[in-house]
Amino acid sequence: MRLTEFFGFDVLLKGSNMLRLLEGLMVALKISLISVAISLILGTVLGIIVTFKKPAINAIFRVYLEIVRIMPQMVLLFIVYFGAARAMGLNLTPELSSVIVFSFWGIAEMADLVRGAVTSIPRIQYESSQALGLRTYQTFLYVILPQTVRRIIPMSINLITRMIKTTSLVMMIGIVEVLKVGQQIIEANRKSSPNAAFGIFATVFLLYFIACYPISRLSVYLEKRWSI
Repeated sequence: MRLTEFFGFDVLLKGSNMLRLLEGLMVALKISLISVAISLILGTVLGIIVTFKKPAINAIFRVYLEIVRIMPQMVLLFIVYFGAARAMGLNLTPELSSVIVFSFWGIAEMADLVRGAVTSIPRIQYESSQALGLRTYQTFLYVILPQTVRRIIPMSINLITRMIKTTSLVMMIGIVEVLKVGQQIIEANRKSSPNAAFGIFATVFLLYFIACYPISRLSVYLEKRWSI
């Protein structure tokens, strides 16, 4: 028996199995990247709003953040797709439900990162800017915002990679993404290739690594560039 057969990699060469895995990966990346874009934009805006220290806004944000951190994403998927959408008579597609859930999660996490980064900047930065004659919006735009971006880059990159990897949960509401395709291929070849699970899941791991590694390297590059 050849090594490719022993480890189950021969299944990838049958028919269009490898192409199907790549198409499944594209589905997962599409959902995650749309969610990431929404999370970065709205999360940054919300994080800045929270720093205004309005009691009502802060209280609502704390409740929102706790719900996101306590509730598993899979449960949120079920609530949105099988629960809330049906209860309100909404005809949400699995893809749209997934984007809503991951954006709901990502916005809260991103907002908390921005809030933490902004509030960690020493008060003297604001006072020095005022002493130089800068207005409030100029202080924020030219002094606070650049420092905030540098501080949240590593943490936001970590959030992005977590969101990409967590999209594997969408298979639970019927979306045929890369993990679901892998399971279909394993089931279809269970008799002819009993070791297919190893080869398929190793390939899925490699595909996710290829998708996330450049993002991680970008974070390292930006940290080195801005530390000069």
